[in-house]
Amino acid sequence: MLNSWPAEATAAVILAIVLVFAVVRPKDLPEAVPAVPGALLLCLLGAISWTEAWSQVSHMLPTILFLAGVLMLSHLCQREEMFDLAGRMMAKGAQGSPVKLLALVFVTASVTTALLSLDATIVLLTPVIFTTASRVGARPRPYVYGTAHLANSASLLLPVSNLTNLLALSAAGLTFPRFAALMVGPWLVAILIEYIAHRRYFATDLSVSAGLDEQDAHDQEEDDRPDSGPREQDTQDRETAVPVFSLVVLALTLTGFVVLSTLGAEPFWAALVGVLIIAGKRLVKNSPKPGERLAEVKELGWAANPWFLLFVMSLSIIVATVVDHGVAAEMRTVIPSGDGLVSLLIICLLAALLANLVNNLPAVLVMLPLVSGSGPTAVLAVLIGVNVGPNLTYVGSLATLLWRRIVIAHDHRAETAEFTRLGLITVPACLVGCTVALWAAATLMGAS
Repeated sequence: MLNSWPAEATAAVILAIVLVFAVVRPKDLPEAVPAVPGALLLCLLGAISWTEAWSQVSHMLPTILFLAGVLMLSHLCQREEMFDLAGRMMAKGAQGSPVKLLALVFVTASVTTALLSLDATIVLLTPVIFTTASRVGARPRPYVYGTAHLANSASLLLPVSNLTNLLALSAAGLTFPRFAALMVGPWLVAILIEYIAHRRYFATDLSVSAGLDEQDAHDQEEDDRPDSGPREQDTQDRETAVPVFSLVVLALTLTGFVVLSTLGAEPFWAALVGVLIIAGKRLVKNSPKPGERLAEVKELGWAANPWFLLFVMSLSIIVATVVDHGVAAEMRTVIPSGDGLVSLLIICLLAALLANLVNNLPAVLVMLPLVSGSGPTAVLAVLIGVNVGPNLTYVGSLATLLWRRIVIAHDHRAETAEFTRLGLITVPACLVGCTVALWAAATLMGAS
């Protein structure tokens, strides 16, 4: 059995190793590779008891199952070509205007993030944005950076929008509708600030075509090829059918989240039913052969990202060990109590700072137990900090790191200096504006 300071030091070292590995991802190995052995080692050394570790896992299990369901729903939406359809609708609605396209991208990315999570925006929408910008003849930079920022900033609205939200929902003791009612104001404020900032920061990019930028020459060359000309694209547009059945099921699933949460039931049951209905339809209609059905089921299982789910559970054990051995007492000296505006601003700024130092997932795991006694509004202030704050640095969010890989894979630069410059413009304004909006909503609704 380790004493307090050796246990804290060991847990801190393991946490640092796990976070560095998650950022670097050597050979694209899953984040769980060091996290699972690290959590087991802490249990074996007695830094955290097996009972406490199991308590952490059982507490996280409903959240993990819900996350798995949302990830599978996002995958099915992509397989049903909802994102491709959205891209074609944006290109058509832009009417060749880069500025109109920016507005459409902001609406699409904000709604996608809110309803299907930030992972859907990063992984599934970002590649579509490259294609859409190419169709319009616009430089992709403003829109691609927009998806990165909105994946974080626009993830404030619903519990399903971000894993951090699911964790905060449990800590705050809020229902799904109550959570959304308190966060709709901050969500709208964040989107508005991001839009104004992107319009001004990328003013030059929004005023010229893609062909004038050396970096985008590759995209223009692709547009000039006969097999990707406007006539063929128009034909593809006409051939694209709207997946009405899947859209209806998705809407009913989201309604199920609200109803089950209001009734005190776990919302992952609604996610499970939605997944089974859409997947069942695909297996019957689109995969007539047994081999195709098996491949579709396997693909759906991997879409739940089981390695990432193991990483989250293991990380919760590691962070709990760090917090229980001294960090909690030290942080309580700087975290204010209460839910007044000044207290909320300080809590939000501390959460944002911690997210940029150690990543937003461990940051929220550290902060939530320390502020939950101050009421749900304080918990939501933490959420603003850990969701919006990561737009300042790449290390602040795993989603942002994944976005960077996707951008580079599309032969575009994702410079740290530019990401940070844009973050310095948007993050402080969003943190303050969103927190004020939260405080105002809580005051009007009598939340405490």
